[in-house]
Amino acid sequence: MQTPPVDSPPRPPQPRTALHVTWVLTLCSALLLVLVAAEWRPLIGLDEDVSSTTHRWAVDEPGITHAMRILTDWVWDTWTMRLLCAVAVVWLWWRKGDRWTAVWLAAACVLGSLLQQGLKAAVGRARPVWPDPVDSAHYAAFPSGHSMTAAFVCGLLLWLLHHYGATRGPRRTALAAALVSVAGVGVTRVWLGVHWTTDVVGGWLLGALVVSLAVLAHRRLRPRPAGTLDPGGGADTSRSPGARESR
Repeated sequence: MQTPPVDSPPRPPQPRTALHVTWVLTLCSALLLVLVAAEWRPLIGLDEDVSSTTHRWAVDEPGITHAMRILTDWVWDTWTMRLLCAVAVVWLWWRKGDRWTAVWLAAACVLGSLLQQGLKAAVGRARPVWPDPVDSAHYAAFPSGHSMTAAFVCGLLLWLLHHYGATRGPRRTALAAALVSVAGVGVTRVWLGVHWTTDVVGGWLLGALVVSLAVLAHRRLRPRPAGTLDPGGGADTSRSPGARESR
C-alpha cells in the first residue's frame, strides 16, 4: 500500500537571496539619491511634467482632492503607521511573549524614521510650489516620509505574519491592504502637489531597504536555543555546553 505524500513545509528564503535583494535595493536607492541631489535634468524634467499634470487634475477635481487629503492625513498618515507598529510591539511583548522581536520591531521603525529625517536634511530638496496650492507640507521633499513610513511599516508587519505562520487567507488580505496603502499614499502625495514623483519612489525604495536590513538583522542576531537550525540550514551548536571544549 502506497503511503500518500506529505506536503513539506515551505522552505524559508535563502540568506544569499535576502542579501542579494538588500544589495539591489541599496544600489537603486543610492543611484536615485545621487541623481536627485545632483538635480539631473532629465529626471527633474520628468518630475515637473508629472507634477504639472497631476496638479491641474487636482485643481479641476476638488471632490477627489478632498478625498485624497482625508486619506493622506488620517488613513495613511505617518502617525497612523507608527501606531500600527506600536500595536504590533505591544502584541509581541504581552501576547506572544517574544520580547526580543518586539524590541527589534520598535528599533527598526525608529531607525527607519531617523534615516528618513536624516536624508531629508542632507538632500534638502525643495517641494513643488504652486500659485494655487491644494495642500501644504513642511520640511524637505526627498524622500517622501509618508511613502517611506508606509513601505517599511507594512513590509515589517507582513514579514511578521509570515514569521508566525499565519494562514494563507489572512496573509493575502494583509498583502492586498499593504499594497493598496503603500501605492495609495504615494499617489496622494503627488496628486496633492506636496511631493515630486521621485520623492515617492525614493521613499518606497528606502522603505523596502529598511525592511530587508531589519529581516537580515533578525535572522542573524536573534538568540537561538541550542540545537536549532541557523539561517544557513545547519545546527547552531554555539550555545551548547560542550561547544567550546569540542573546538
